[in-house]
Amino acid sequence: MTTLVMKFGGASVASVTQFMQIAQIIGERAEDFERLVVVVSAMGDTTDDLLKLAHQVNASPPKRELDMLVTVGERISCSLLAMALEKIGLAAISFTGSQSGIITCDKHTEARVIEVKPHRLLPHINKGKVVVVAGFQGVSRQGEITTLGRGGSDTTAVALAVALGAERVDFFKDVPGIYAEDPKVNPEAQLYQALTHQEALDLVRGSNHQVLHERSIVMAQKNGLPLHLLSFKEALDKNKSSGTIIGGSLKKSPEPFYEEIQ
Repeated sequence: MTTLVMKFGGASVASVTQFMQIAQIIGERAEDFERLVVVVSAMGDTTDDLLKLAHQVNASPPKRELDMLVTVGERISCSLLAMALEKIGLAAISFTGSQSGIITCDKHTEARVIEVKPHRLLPHINKGKVVVVAGFQGVSRQGEITTLGRGGSDTTAVALAVALGAERVDFFKDVPGIYAEDPKVNPEAQLYQALTHQEALDLVRGSNHQVLHERSIVMAQKNGLPLHLLSFKEALDKNKSSGTIIGGSLKKSPEPFYEEIQ
């Protein structure tokens, strides 16, 4: 069965209207893929707002409690998106990172994914439901809620794609793809239509504008997983740019590789 993982960032889920737009995009992908998993970030500036709130209460908040607090943002997004999907007639169900089987090391606020056990997701995926997962978060082997650090939702999407044997991950961002320079600074910057994983890594590592998190590219490279980065705003317009393909058609690794504990 064909499987696609889709990931929507904070800019894509900033308003109720955008949740309905995302639902339409997912509906289109459902025509081509039998199994769909969607990973979402927190809405807009929710994570930053929660961090500010924490520091108003305690200038040096315990990292465990920070993880407990900020994971709320992605839970809001995944539940709202599941509601939007149901509204347009697509059966959907939401899960937290821990419910999805994202197993991490025990380093709070900067955890690494060490294993994925999507046992709770599979029955719903196989029945044709759209499974919506809260990105950026997981659970340690000790049962503690953890977060993956900034950009962690990208890593969540790749980890789930690896575990589920997905064809690729589609990332919906606020830019049409990967550029040679930040297009918000230089509107004439070159847009790359295709890159190898290593080329994408080199561009991301050498830029202050990390449109795709480095850790997600590394994991995709280890597992031979193609990535497709495209604009959320242009996703419903078939006449617009097709974005950036990373990795193209690759032979998948027979065994999943996640992240090394640092």
